[in-house]
Amino acid sequence: MPAALEPNRLTQVLRRLRRAGAPLLDLTLTNPTAAGIEYPESILDVLADRRSLQYEPAPLGLIEAREAIARDCERNGIKVAADRVVLTSSTSEAYSALFKLLCAPAGDAVMVPAPSYPLFEHLTGLDGVHSIPYRLEFHRRWAIDFDTLDDGWSDSVRAVLAVNPNNPTGSMVSDSETMDLAMRCAKRDAALILDEVFIDYPLSGDRSPAKRIDECLTFRLGGLSKSAGLPQVKLGWIIVEGPEPQAQGALDRLELICDTYLSVSTPVQHAAPALIAAGASVRTRILQRIRTNDRALREMAREYGSVEVLPADAGWSAVVRVPATRSEEDLAIALMEAAEVIVHPGFFFDFPHEAFLVVSLLPEPAAFGDGIRRVMELAHA
Repeated sequence: MPAALEPNRLTQVLRRLRRAGAPLLDLTLTNPTAAGIEYPESILDVLADRRSLQYEPAPLGLIEAREAIARDCERNGIKVAADRVVLTSSTSEAYSALFKLLCAPAGDAVMVPAPSYPLFEHLTGLDGVHSIPYRLEFHRRWAIDFDTLDDGWSDSVRAVLAVNPNNPTGSMVSDSETMDLAMRCAKRDAALILDEVFIDYPLSGDRSPAKRIDECLTFRLGGLSKSAGLPQVKLGWIIVEGPEPQAQGALDRLELICDTYLSVSTPVQHAAPALIAAGASVRTRILQRIRTNDRALREMAREYGSVEVLPADAGWSAVVRVPATRSEEDLAIALMEAAEVIVHPGFFFDFPHEAFLVVSLLPEPAAFGDGIRRVMELAHA
């Protein structure tokens, strides 16, 4: 656990303003169910399937749900047999299961990208695993700095985590980078964990199909939270790839881990095929929303010469580089107090230097445009 649990300065200011009733525009919103996205009225009716009245514990998940996920993965070029799909209640739980599988809670480590999820610090720490960062470098596009990966690698490393597309940079891991990661993991007897929860959201054009990885033990993570815009139903998954003996051994051990907790509800497993099918329309609406807001953001930034929106390939976030005239924390607080807008400072995501702000592309377009205008006017001034 963290040594201190006191709220940070940003949280203290935010709570004070909310208690005072300030009409804040939240540009950190990442909950699609609170973003004005239209959902089919009956989308959750399938959770009332009477088959769920009978409990049939299946550690890796009911086969009909695993088959539906395997079929859906083909949209992204991932061909996988249903018996290589493992169900979890969330991507966070999938990480925890994999840390239990791969790491001893007394010195073992995983390598994590930076910038990326602040959540990794907690996910690794709560399983007693050490996290070692490797950098993403920005040279008109974000790319893995393999020198920092190699320099940070030690005998205690059991896995490398890659987020594809990255959150918040929106950068895709290229095919060559993926192969370089896989070859390093194979040579050093480590696993590769690919977090692909935002893979369905390219900001322009179509994405290239994913390539199967056979060089090393590999785990792909996904879930209905993003792919169908349904975080409340709590269904995630792990896809296991790699050399057959290693992959089967991992599945056998994951079965023991999952059998110990049995955390995935029966109703959501029976509902999975229908939720995946109905989620396609929600995914389309979310994709339209983030593309609309991304275009508006970039068009507005051109009016302010001191503000730059960094290139991104996919995902729900955008990174805005602003003049470093004050700390990111002071700027984020000024935006809340003077402009009534909530944004994330870059240091939340371990950017290498200041000054960056991170905003969500999910809010309703009118509110998003209003909020972004306030951000750019204050940052530019």
